[in-house]
Order: sequence, then C-alpha cells, then structure tokens
Amino acid sequence: MQKLNSTGTQDSMTRDAELQMRLADGGGSAEGKENGAGKQFLTRPEEERSPCSKRKMLVVLDLICLLVASIPFFACELKAVTPYKRGFFCGDSSITYPYLDREAIPDTLLIAGGIAITGITIAVGECFRVRFQRVRSRSFVQNCYVSCLYKELGSFLFGCCVSQSLTNMAKLSVGRLRPNFLSVCNITYASISCITGDYIPDIPCKQSNLKMVEEARKSFFSGHASFAMYTMLYLSFYLQARLCWRGARLLRPLVQFLLVMIAIYTGLSRISDYRHHPTDVLTGFIQGALTAYWVAFYISSMFKPCTRPGLSPTNMSLESPLSSQQTMC
Repeated sequence: MQKLNSTGTQDSMTRDAELQMRLADGGGSAEGKENGAGKQFLTRPEEERSPCSKRKMLVVLDLICLLVASIPFFACELKAVTPYKRGFFCGDSSITYPYLDREAIPDTLLIAGGIAITGITIAVGECFRVRFQRVRSRSFVQNCYVSCLYKELGSFLFGCCVSQSLTNMAKLSVGRLRPNFLSVCNITYASISCITGDYIPDIPCKQSNLKMVEEARKSFFSGHASFAMYTMLYLSFYLQARLCWRGARLLRPLVQFLLVMIAIYTGLSRISDYRHHPTDVLTGFIQGALTAYWVAFYISSMFKPCTRPGLSPTNMSLESPLSSQQTMC
C-alpha cells in the first residue's frame, strides 16, 4: 500500500509538472500571438525596408559622385578659377589669326545636340527593351522604365561630367593661347615693338573685355572636339549593344559612321574658326574617345551579360535578342 501510495504520489507530481509545462508553453504561445505577432508585423517591414534604404543611399551616393565629377567643369564655366597666364614668342604666327564673331557650331548647339540626340536615343532604346524584350530590373524602383533609364542615362551623364571636367582642368592649368589671341588683344608685333624670337611674359592687351581675354587663353584642348567625340562615340557603342535588327546588316554601321563623322566635323570646324590649334582638336578627340570607351565598357551595363531564368550560358548565347522571355539586368 505504501508503494502504491508513493507511486501514485509520483504520478500526480509528474502530471502536475507536465501540466505546468503545458500551461507555460500555452502562455508563451498566447503571448507570442498577442505580442510576438505584433513584433513580427513590425520587424518584417523593417527587414524589407533595410535593403531598400541601402539602395536609396546608393542612389544618393551616385548623385554625390556626379556632382563631385562636375566641380572642375563648373569652376571653369563660372569663372571661379582664372587660366594660367602664358606668354608668347615674338613672331609666332600661330596666334596671329583673325577673330571671327560667328562660330560654325556654337556652345549651345553642341551641348543641346549632343545631349538631346544621345539622351533621346537611349530613352527610346530602353523603352523598347522593356516593352518588347521584357527586361526586368533588380532595383528597388518598381517601374522598369525608370530603372533602366536611370542606369543608362546616369552613366552617360557621368561620362559627360568627367570628360568636360578633364577638358576644363587642362584649359585652366595649361593656358595655351588661341590662334586669334593677338586679334582679341587688339595688338600686333609691330605695335609692341618686340624683337623676333624674344619671349614676352607680360602681354599688354588693349582689350577692355576681360572675359574675351581669358577665353583666348583656353586653347588646349578643344572642348568641342572632346564633347562631340564622347557623345557620338558613346551613342555608337550603345547602338552596337542594343540595335540587334538583322534585316539590314549595313544600317547600324552606317549610322555609327554618320555619328562619328559629325564628331569629327565639329572638331575640324574649331580649326577653321581659328578657335583651336590642330593639336588641341586631336587631343580632344583622343580624350573623348577614351572616356566613351571607359564609360561604355566599365561603368554602363550595356555590354554586361544579362541573365534569364532557367537559361544556361550556352543557350543564352544562342537565344535571339528579340526573344519574348524575361531578361534580368
């Protein structure tokens, strides 16, 4: 009987312990339902917002990089920094050309034409890709049009800032005299009574407009040549990557040739306008071409391979560019 009582007592104690554990688990689960669900309801959006907020910070960082890259350009355009005052050798015929009021391609036409032609083409091309090739983006922006335009136009504008900043930095630091410098200063070699071959460090300019004199010291290198070559060559690279119509094999090379020809004509017109020396234009061409290549192949995503769900790299190379399958970029 004592054994039975002891076993009964142990069973009751075990049952009480199990009951207490069940009540504790039930209370924890109920508390989880009351409080845990609320915590879960609050933490999930925070987890979803954390990568979104990080990507927004990256967008802000892109804008800061764009502003920093354009500082030398605005410093020159706003006349915050004066160019280096370089002298000349008496009898130098390369700076005796006349000053022409009219330019074949003024600054407004160059900037508006280069940015408008390239920007509109990129906008149309990206909209075509999103609409007909079903391109999808991994960015936090829900609109695929905006995401694709941000990537391509952002890369293009960054290259514009870099190209023109390098150009203006060279103009300010070198201070090479333009071919029409003496005409802008309203002086001649006879009027200053110099000896041929002598170096004249202090130039007695008789021009009252100091802005014209400063502009006459910004010959190296040509901003028209560098900007035109960058915009037109970048657009040629974009057409090479995006224009995949196989109906006419010579259409794309013809358009690319016309774009490069426009850039070359723009640079050559600066020589005939007596604004730059031939070496200034050549250097501008090289700088614009290198910047376009750098941005197109190392910054922009136009030549980077896109992935498609369920498609191996071998099949992706054989897939038609006009396929209706989704593409992730």
